[in-house]
Amino acid sequence: MNEWLKNTIANLKELWAKWKPVQKAILIGIVVAIIIAVVAMFRVSSAPTGVPLFRTVIRDEDARDAITLRLDEAGVNYSVNQDGLIIVDNKDVAEKMKSTLLLEGLVPKNVDAYDIFDTTSWSETDFERNVKLQRAQERQLRQHILSIDDIADANVIVTAPKKELFSTDQKPVTCSVSVTFRPNSDMMNNRKQLKGLQDLILRSVVGLTAENLTLQDNHGNVLNDFEGLAESERIDNLKKEAKQISAEEAELRKKVLEFLQKNFNGAERVRDLNIKIEKDMSKVTRDQTIYTPVMITEQDPDKPYDTTEKRDYLPISSQTVTKEWTGTGYNPEGPAGVEGQNPPVYSDMSNVIGKSTETGVTQNNVVNTEIRHTDQNSTLLRITASANIDGKWETQTDKNRNPIVVTDQNIEQLREYCRSENIIPDNYRISIGKFFRVYYPVSSTVVEQVTSLVQDAIGYNKKRGDSVTITSFGIPRDNEWEAEEIAYFKAQQTRRTVLLLLAGTAVVLLAFIIFRFISRELERRKRLREEELLRRQQAEREKALWDAKQDGMEVTMSVEERKRAELQENAIAMAKEHPEDVAMLIRTWLMEE
Repeated sequence: MNEWLKNTIANLKELWAKWKPVQKAILIGIVVAIIIAVVAMFRVSSAPTGVPLFRTVIRDEDARDAITLRLDEAGVNYSVNQDGLIIVDNKDVAEKMKSTLLLEGLVPKNVDAYDIFDTTSWSETDFERNVKLQRAQERQLRQHILSIDDIADANVIVTAPKKELFSTDQKPVTCSVSVTFRPNSDMMNNRKQLKGLQDLILRSVVGLTAENLTLQDNHGNVLNDFEGLAESERIDNLKKEAKQISAEEAELRKKVLEFLQKNFNGAERVRDLNIKIEKDMSKVTRDQTIYTPVMITEQDPDKPYDTTEKRDYLPISSQTVTKEWTGTGYNPEGPAGVEGQNPPVYSDMSNVIGKSTETGVTQNNVVNTEIRHTDQNSTLLRITASANIDGKWETQTDKNRNPIVVTDQNIEQLREYCRSENIIPDNYRISIGKFFRVYYPVSSTVVEQVTSLVQDAIGYNKKRGDSVTITSFGIPRDNEWEAEEIAYFKAQQTRRTVLLLLAGTAVVLLAFIIFRFISRELERRKRLREEELLRRQQAEREKALWDAKQDGMEVTMSVEERKRAELQENAIAMAKEHPEDVAMLIRTWLMEE
């Protein structure tokens, strides 16, 4: 590798020495051009790609920071280049955020949102400028509308008539907007959102009024006819009110029903509770001035009777004036020198001395005054509740605690029992082939107590006309009883079948045991006979050998007899040492034979 590198360098030096200066300059220029191209390529590739949010450079740092902060809140990926332009990912994002910034008033004054006017020509006329202005307004208004998530497409037409000399001759600005909603959008039925869309359009076009705006969907339905939507809104409010009342009824019903079911052994006896709430959902504003007596002494909580002391009023100041007068009084006679015109009665009393006393008392009193201002959205008119509590149906049992089944033999006896216990026919069930059942109703005392509990639970108010009805009657349970009886009789039949099978199995096992016992006994006797026979044969053989030995006779034994004798000797020796193993071995031999 080093040799090759050295040879390459030597060849390059040799070629470099042979080249002319022009060739060397060309090579150096090519190398420099390649380096410049590579550097430019890296710079271009490292530069951020995208479109500018605004073509105008925003010099105000506060305005630029406000825009970037709004972009961060919207989760938009952006960058600010060296020239101060804000770069976003694509044109759609730029148009959407531009509409949002325009709506929120975050676009600086020196930034023009109508890019169509950036390119001008010296030959443009006023008509062309007006057309461009109208198109820019329509396009920008369309972008505003499309920035709403519930709108998939929009078509905008703005008509701005030329200015007239007199205002009476001036024609109004008109606008028609057709929108297409996205699937599953409820904006068409949402009056608040439609009102916001109308305000957006009115504020986007100068001089446009609500009377000259037509807003419709792609099906031709007018959307800004809010007077016509008033009835629809009223119906929606009625539905919401009914839904609210139903939710309150369900909540109150659940609470009271759970309480009753806990106290009456689950849902079997109290299956349902009916609650009806009547409300006036009208909004009422009321101003009241309430006068009440002055409380002097409060109620003593330790005493059951009323200990309060009240007064209708309480004096805070008083003034007493007394006037006394004594004398003849004043009797005018007319001018001097002229005879008086007094009647004779007054003339006769002119010398009588009189006395008068006048007493006046002025007293300022106060009473309790309460000024109340009430804004009430709804008024509770009435609450009604009703429920039924089932009694107890008990299945009568015998002394073995088995259900009593009605048969032809005991039906009269059961009826006589009911008559003796004063049980009315509606409170017992006697049917052949069925269980004998007796109904025990809920006592009236318990019903009254439950009624009081339910009244307290729902906030009972007699003056309001509330009603709580608790009844107690038997709930039909024929299907439940039939299923219970079928299951009982099926269980009894299954039990009898199992007992018969067990008895048959026991008999078979007993017969098998007896058979095995007899078979083993026969085998044992057979084995004993064979052992006895072998023992006798062996004894006779040994006796014959002994007799022959005593007589001095040579006894010739075959190979088999010799082996048998050795085996017997070994067996005898082993039997003495290991009697259990030998017994097992002998048993195995006998079974093989």
